[in-house]
Amino acid sequence: MIPLEIVSTLAGLIIPAAFDFIKKKFIPSENDTPERTISTLAVSGKCENIPSIVDAYAKLYEAKTKFFNRDVIGNPSQFVVDLRAIIRPLTVAISLLIYTIGVLLNIDLPQEFTIPASSWIGLWFGDRMRAKL
Repeated sequence: MIPLEIVSTLAGLIIPAAFDFIKKKFIPSENDTPERTISTLAVSGKCENIPSIVDAYAKLYEAKTKFFNRDVIGNPSQFVVDLRAIIRPLTVAISLLIYTIGVLLNIDLPQEFTIPASSWIGLWFGDRMRAKL
């Protein structure tokens, strides 16, 4: 029988990459980008519409940014920004440290820890591998 830790680690490594592959392979990407629209207008000679389209895209991106940051009032402090950036790597580092201590001291770690920790480690390493490809 395969241990659940191995299953969760492999799931963290493989499932996101497989999802990205399937999404890229079977779901067509949009060809209608703002850059393509503006380029088409510039080539077609209808340049009088470009300023209004650029203004409209600027307002759209500003609205999307405000919606994305709707829970942040003002500028977050550098401490909050740093804390958000360190949470995931710190979780992985602590999980690896506890695994290492468990192996060195021959401690049988409970599955309540090892299954989520294996999943976090697998997801983190999977993201690093996908970023390199």
